[in-house]
Amino acid sequence: MGFIYTMANQKGGVGKTTTAINLGAYLAEAGKSVLMVDIDSQANATSSIGIDKNNVRGGTYEAILGIGAASDYLLHNPRLKMWVLPASPALAGAEIELVDAESRESRLRKVLESAQDQYDYILVDCPPSLGLLTLNGLVAAKDGVIIPVQCEYLALEGLGQLTYTLNRVRAAIYPGLKVRGVVLTMFDSRTNLANDVVENVRKYFPNQVFDSVIPRSVRLAEAPSHGMPISVYDPRSSGAQAYKALAGEILEKDSVI
Repeated sequence: MGFIYTMANQKGGVGKTTTAINLGAYLAEAGKSVLMVDIDSQANATSSIGIDKNNVRGGTYEAILGIGAASDYLLHNPRLKMWVLPASPALAGAEIELVDAESRESRLRKVLESAQDQYDYILVDCPPSLGLLTLNGLVAAKDGVIIPVQCEYLALEGLGQLTYTLNRVRAAIYPGLKVRGVVLTMFDSRTNLANDVVENVRKYFPNQVFDSVIPRSVRLAEAPSHGMPISVYDPRSSGAQAYKALAGEILEKDSVI
């Protein structure tokens, strides 16, 4: 069965989508079959790989609500060798519609169970919140949660809340939920603050922080506006090399699991 990882952090702007897209692109470049699952109504992961979210006719909303099969809505970017189950603005209503739904926390898990044999990696990109969609992403994370953390002080404040949520999900719904790793993003080596944040995060998550640190990079910020991952937009940039190294870490560790 393929690995299923969820990118989660309730704080916005920490690099969840950037990590999901670029990690997926380098895993695909390494010859792995990759499915990107976008459960954020902003659909940034969808548009970041060159798909116009306004033209999406169906995707995670329909799959989670049981309106149709996920396989009916899969899109493929042959240039990136990646598949995506896209998001659309309709997904914004899912939080409300799921409130009274049966097995509301495990809808996405059931959707992905039928797909995990077809892909080496399934990466789920969550919205910047701790609502029902993110909860579905956590419960679907068969092989763990990847937590991007921005190397700034305010990013540290949200870690306690996220850890509390992970513990509650373990206690009430999914005892096997684990943290696959923490990705330090937007690192600026010129500042003492960034180095202090790295030190504190490594203390907070001992032995769970990836060695690869993602630098603050204009090229990484530009790439989504062109509908490309950094591996295509500027493969020689520092951000590209960092995400390539991160994919290498994951591939190496997964090979011994």
